Amino acid sequence: MLLAIDCGNTNTVFSIWDGERFVATWRTATEHQRTADQYYVWLSTLISLHNVEAEITDVIISSTVPRVVWNLRVLADRYFRTRPLVVGRPDCALPVEVRVDAGTQVGPDRLVNTVAGYEKFGGDLIIVDFGTATTFDVVARDGAYIGGVIAPGVNLSLEALHQAAAALPHVDISRPAQVVGTNTVACMQSGIFWGYVGLVREICDRIKEERDREMRVIATGGLAPLFQQAVPLFDAFDEFLTMHGLTVIYQHNKALADAA
Repeated sequence: MLLAIDCGNTNTVFSIWDGERFVATWRTATEHQRTADQYYVWLSTLISLHNVEAEITDVIISSTVPRVVWNLRVLADRYFRTRPLVVGRPDCALPVEVRVDAGTQVGPDRLVNTVAGYEKFGGDLIIVDFGTATTFDVVARDGAYIGGVIAPGVNLSLEALHQAAAALPHVDISRPAQVVGTNTVACMQSGIFWGYVGLVREICDRIKEERDREMRVIATGGLAPLFQQAVPLFDAFDEFLTMHGLTVIYQHNKALADAA
């Protein structure tokens, strides 16, 4: 079975894929000091508790946190006796082209989302990922990654507002009852919620105008359904888009290896 690992700035997701479906998925906080041994104790305990019959033979990793990759590679080598595929490394081939300025490093998560989006929905896409940052990735008609937009994430914006303004409390994101708030919390929630609705809609509209074509907007990340409640921003939502992309990249590399 394949262990797919998506390491983001805030959380790391581990999913076990049996070749047809994900049989288990777990999430943990991303901590660069966590060792391979600690990862294994945590993971093996969850596998046992959930009675998952999984013999992991392959590992693929996508990480936006370079300091974490080493321990994840050690995890794969020491406990699963396999050399992991790491998205973004030269030995990990992508089934799509990356057309950006020379010397530009594209985040692995954005490449994985591009692969997954094209495989599931075809080309001419805008993929909006609500993570630590809110990213907009543009997928060409032929599936190539051709650039995008990076904006501060929703929770990051809320935290920055709380930390920079002493009188403002920490609040959770939710859809306010009305646009005009009558207390501090409601004012902050309205500013963040409707501000991000406007941000997503405006950026997507400008990308479509610049590309001069119809494009579908695909959302991923846990906050996407919340914003979809306000206005129809997205054509589709896929919570596990990144994990699906990892399986597509793994299969692509396996096919190349088998053909060699």
